[in-house]
Amino acid sequence: MRVLHICYFGVKENLVQTQVLPYLEKLASHGHQMSILTFEPDFYLKWNQAAIDQFRVQLAARGINWIPTAYHKRPAIPATLYDVCRGVILIWRMSRRSRIDLLHARSHIPMLIGLIARKLTGAALLFDIRGLMADEYADAGLWRSSSIIYRVIKSLERFGIRMSDHLVVLTKRLKEHLIEQGQSTSDRISVIPCCIDMRRFTDYDDTKKIRLPFQVIYAGSVTGLYLLEEMGRLFLAISRLVPEATLKILTSVSPSETALVLGKLGIDPSRFDIQSVTPDQVPQLLRAATVGISFRKPTFSQIAASPTKIPEYLIAGLPVVSSVGIGDTDKILCSENVGILVDQLNDFGYDDAAQRLLTLLKDPHLQLRCQTVARRYFDLDDVGERLYANAYQKIEGIIGLK
Repeated sequence: MRVLHICYFGVKENLVQTQVLPYLEKLASHGHQMSILTFEPDFYLKWNQAAIDQFRVQLAARGINWIPTAYHKRPAIPATLYDVCRGVILIWRMSRRSRIDLLHARSHIPMLIGLIARKLTGAALLFDIRGLMADEYADAGLWRSSSIIYRVIKSLERFGIRMSDHLVVLTKRLKEHLIEQGQSTSDRISVIPCCIDMRRFTDYDDTKKIRLPFQVIYAGSVTGLYLLEEMGRLFLAISRLVPEATLKILTSVSPSETALVLGKLGIDPSRFDIQSVTPDQVPQLLRAATVGISFRKPTFSQIAASPTKIPEYLIAGLPVVSSVGIGDTDKILCSENVGILVDQLNDFGYDDAAQRLLTLLKDPHLQLRCQTVARRYFDLDDVGERLYANAYQKIEGIIGLK
C-alpha cells in the first residue's frame, strides 16, 4: 500500500524517533510505500532547505518519505484548526501526484485531518489511538469534564472511532471498553502496545555492568498524571528496610523543582540524584539499577495507557513497582511475577510493597524472567512489527472490497 502516516509532532522529537520512525521502517520492509507528514515546531527557525533535504535523504535510506510542515501553537484553537486545514491541503496535493491507499493517523488531531482528507482522496483511514486525549487532560486537571473543549474532543474521538476503517489501541482493556460501549467490534480493533527496540538495551557486555548497592530508578515525566510525591514515599519505605538504598530520577523537568518535592518528604539530598539525559544514555543507567518504579494517577483514562518505561525497565532486567490501574500493566506484572503492584497509596501500601519487593528480589531467576517478559510482550521486531503488519493486512482486505 501507499501509506501516509500523519503525526502531530516534530520529526526529531524523542517520541517520533523511538515510537514512530522504527515502525515505519519495519513496515517499509514489508513492501509498503511509507510517507510521514510531521508538524515541526519553530519550523522556519530550525529548518532551512539544506537541512530538510539532508534529513529527507537519511529517512529515504530507511524507506521513509518525509513531508514536513509548520506547527502553530497560539492561539490554541485557531492555530490547531489552521494546522488541520494545512494538513488536509497537503494530503490532497499529494494524492493528485500519487494515489494514497491508507491514511495512518496517530492520535486525535491527525485523525481529524485524516477524516477530512479521506473524503478528498478516497483512502482508507487507520485511527491509531494513543490514549483517551480528552479524559487524560481532564484527569490531569487541565480541562474540566464539563468544558466545551472536553466535549468537542470527546465527540470527535467517538466519531473517529465509528468512521475509521480500522483502529489500533495500546491495551486490551481499552479494546474491551470500546466493545462493551458498542463503539466498535473486535475485528475492527488491533491491540499493539508501546514496543521498544530491545537492541538498545541488550547490546552491552554484561561483564562490564556497574552494579550499584541498591538503586531505585524512575525514568520519565514527574508532572501531570505522574505521582512524584507518592514515588518518593515508596522510596522512604524501601530505605527503611535497605538503609543504603538510593533514588535516581531521569527526567526533563527542572531538577530543582523535583528536588524540592523530594526534600519536603524528608529525603536527604545525598540519597537521590536527578538527571536530564538523552535516550541513548537511558539503557546503561537502567541496567545499573535494582528496581524501576512507575506511578500514575489511577484514573479512567489510564485504561488506554502503555508506558514505554515498563518494557525499558524489564529488558534492563529490573522488576517494576507500579501503581494499579495502568493499562494492561497489572495483569502482566502479576501473571508473570516480574513486579509489585501498590494498590493503596498510603504508608501501609508503601510498607507492604517494599516488603514484597525485597522478597521478589531474592529470586535468582528474576532478571532473566524480566527480560523474557519484555521480549514476549514488547519487542519491536517480534511483537510490534508483526501486529502492525497484521493490521495493515486487514486494511488491504478492506481496500480490496471497495
